[in-house]
Amino acid sequence: MSTPSGSSRPDDAAAQGPTDPDAIKADIEATREQLAGTVDELSHRLDVPARAKEGAARARDTAVETYRESPPVVAGAGAALVGLVGLIAWRRRRKRRRAAAALSSGAALAEARAEARRARQEAAREAARARRAVAKNARRTRRTSRRVSRKVRT
Repeated sequence: MSTPSGSSRPDDAAAQGPTDPDAIKADIEATREQLAGTVDELSHRLDVPARAKEGAARARDTAVETYRESPPVVAGAGAALVGLVGLIAWRRRRKRRRAAAALSSGAALAEARAEARRARQEAAREAARARRAVAKNARRTRRTSRRVSRKVRT
């Protein structure tokens, strides 16, 4: 006699699980319960906003309980926390201002470099014009000297 899995051994059927329909249904229900619990736990872990709210509520409850036990200590800790937050904000603002000043001085430096480059280019253009003018005058002078030398010969 062969089983649906293709095996002909009868003890394989016992290893696969119960054959009684009620036992199978109970096994399915137990598996569903386990799966439902796993899904609930995973959905709770993935619900970040709800977990954040729970953490905030726990922190608030802890703070209230601590305040009820010793109010001056909590007030001092609150003042220290406010001071620390203020110090961090002040340092960040100062750092941003310095970065902006460095950028503006960097921009001024870049502008000065660009101006120097433009001045060098203009000087190079003027030098080229002067060379062309000298060459033109040299050609005129040679032409004129040739004319004069021709007139002198004749």
